[in-house]
Amino acid sequence: MSKLKISEDWTSTIVGWFIILLVVFQLKPHWPSFSWPNADVLMNKVFTLDNVGHALIVFCFMFLMALIAGLLTGKKLKMIAASFPVVFFLTLLAMVVGGNKFLKDWGFETVIFSLLIGLFISNIFSIPKWLKESLSSELFVKIGLVLLGTTVLFDDLLKAGALGLIQSCVVVFTVWNFCFWLCRKMKIDKEMSLMLSSAVSICGVSAAVATAGAIKGDKTKLSYVVSLVLVVAVPMILIMPGLAKLMGLPEDMAGAWIGGTIDTTGAVAATGAIYGEVALQTSTIVKFSQNVLLGVAAFLISIYWSYSKKEVAEEKPTLKVIWLRFPKFVLGFVAASLIFSFFVAPEVVSDAKPILKNIQGMWFALAFMSIGLETDFKSLITSENRRSTYAFLGAQAFNVVFTLLVAWILFGLIA
Repeated sequence: MSKLKISEDWTSTIVGWFIILLVVFQLKPHWPSFSWPNADVLMNKVFTLDNVGHALIVFCFMFLMALIAGLLTGKKLKMIAASFPVVFFLTLLAMVVGGNKFLKDWGFETVIFSLLIGLFISNIFSIPKWLKESLSSELFVKIGLVLLGTTVLFDDLLKAGALGLIQSCVVVFTVWNFCFWLCRKMKIDKEMSLMLSSAVSICGVSAAVATAGAIKGDKTKLSYVVSLVLVVAVPMILIMPGLAKLMGLPEDMAGAWIGGTIDTTGAVAATGAIYGEVALQTSTIVKFSQNVLLGVAAFLISIYWSYSKKEVAEEKPTLKVIWLRFPKFVLGFVAASLIFSFFVAPEVVSDAKPILKNIQGMWFALAFMSIGLETDFKSLITSENRRSTYAFLGAQAFNVVFTLLVAWILFGLIA
């Protein structure tokens, strides 16, 4: 009897949609709390027996999904049974660190701590061969991306209104193309160029992860881009409200500027709140409307990459060839976005969305822990990565100036 084995792309789509259906039909594990502003809350809320019990239930749920994914891809289940608990409980540690209110307010997401803890362990200690060989970072990323589709809703475009929608489309298109052009001028390879362009123009970490999944990008490059996005967001939280006040921008214009330039949703909310309530609302809606464009961008990037790869160039680029190389999980992601936007009752969406977002975040955190555990830190320090940093900073500077101009035209001259 032949062993069951299907591709990682289809497996991530199947498992992702299985999770979506379970949650929609009311199977919702009680999510543990990781948020703590001080040591007292950490000890009396996060580390309580009740909260630890919730974490164990989530572990059982995620472990079962990982086993199903392993079964579908033909992996040895005993390898997953040995490695997944290690990765999961290290990831829990990262989520506790990332749950600190001060760090969250500064835009540091859990994935950066997952990556850093994984890098620290793999570069200080010797990782057992059985653990390294059984890590599934790409599969975890793709499952998370399918679930991400349920939170990328086209309703957010409508909430942004005509001006917010125009700004999002113009900014994403222009900044993406400028960054890609700049990267290619600086002789940065196409993989890194695509990841950097999506990260700086759309929604930071999620866009970089989605692009890397769509093009089967190098995990070390993705790690670097994610780190770059989160580090650059920190000074922007401080600088942009001050600049907006110095220029005397009204709150809606300042919010549109902030939402269109800062690359992480958490940092956008924190920065908008510093400026005012209207700025917070406008910046959040503009950022959400940019997030929606991630689905469109991922789909187009997948087609472009499938068509332009060297292997395709050696063959006649027929639709069949493109389909064979097209990352199928993108279809699961886009389908989730469209179905949750237009075909699922709003009350069901609002009920299911928070838990699906938590599960999606957990898959991403597991993926970056795995990436950290299998990455040699020295591989992050390369001359190309230095060029990538300069390209990212150049594109972000262009983004800041161009988005300010667009926000001034739309919310100052037209509104």
